[in-house]
Amino acid sequence: MKYIESSRGIEFSSSPELDLQQTLDCGQCFRWQVLPGGEYRGIAFGQKLTITEQNGTVLFHGVTATEFESIWIPYFDLDFDYATVRESFAEMHPALKEAARFAPGIRLLQQDPWEALCSFILSQNNNIPRIKGLVDRLCQLLGEQRDGFYDFPTAERLAEQTIDTLAPVRSGFRAKYLIDAAQKVVDGTVNLNALYHLPMDQARQSLTQIYGVGDKVAECALLYGFHRLEAFPMDVWMKRAMAVLLPGYSPEQLGPYAGVAQQYLFHYSRCNAELFTA
Repeated sequence: MKYIESSRGIEFSSSPELDLQQTLDCGQCFRWQVLPGGEYRGIAFGQKLTITEQNGTVLFHGVTATEFESIWIPYFDLDFDYATVRESFAEMHPALKEAARFAPGIRLLQQDPWEALCSFILSQNNNIPRIKGLVDRLCQLLGEQRDGFYDFPTAERLAEQTIDTLAPVRSGFRAKYLIDAAQKVVDGTVNLNALYHLPMDQARQSLTQIYGVGDKVAECALLYGFHRLEAFPMDVWMKRAMAVLLPGYSPEQLGPYAGVAQQYLFHYSRCNAELFTA
């Protein structure tokens, strides 16, 4: 990993290991906005960031080396060797090789687990722009303001809410799911810290205790919030992608990095819809 600290912030030599558009617009996170000049602006773990990419270098504006190493290297998973994982995928199947080659700059963000869980509860039967709106309204309603941004509300704050108090979020049926998730986290029914290390079956069972959390939301939370790279979110679109691109394969056959394969396959399929219009 190569980076330098300058008067502008941290300059990270990214090509081909971090592509902002591929990583931040692929449906794994909902708190980043692209600005007219091409900059991305967002907030994670209470820290706001403006980030730009040009000629193979990503600039983390105004970030110190200490902040970069403690917050943004983990968040963007910059110390994980994706190139070696892509090589292993290339040996498994030609379609998986092509999907990984198509978007090598995707990285699996290590997001706050509570925020990821709630975000994917809100994602049900929704598209990405609408999910971003729901998350933004939830943060403005209940999150702590931080220099023009709002933190994601804590489980304790959300557990105090009712369907009526969450009405400004306009989350519909999902409001009761959020409240139940918060209450179960606060009372210890769901121990988020344990989910990093529990066997996957137990981790899934723990999350599906929450009202409205099914298999797909649980897999998304585990992959994007707990960095359980063996998790493999499967919806109708991914079932179709697997049937067309990897017929006869199951997620378990893709190994310990099945979640990385899923992200490559999902992005490749979404960008090549003609593959599924036979």
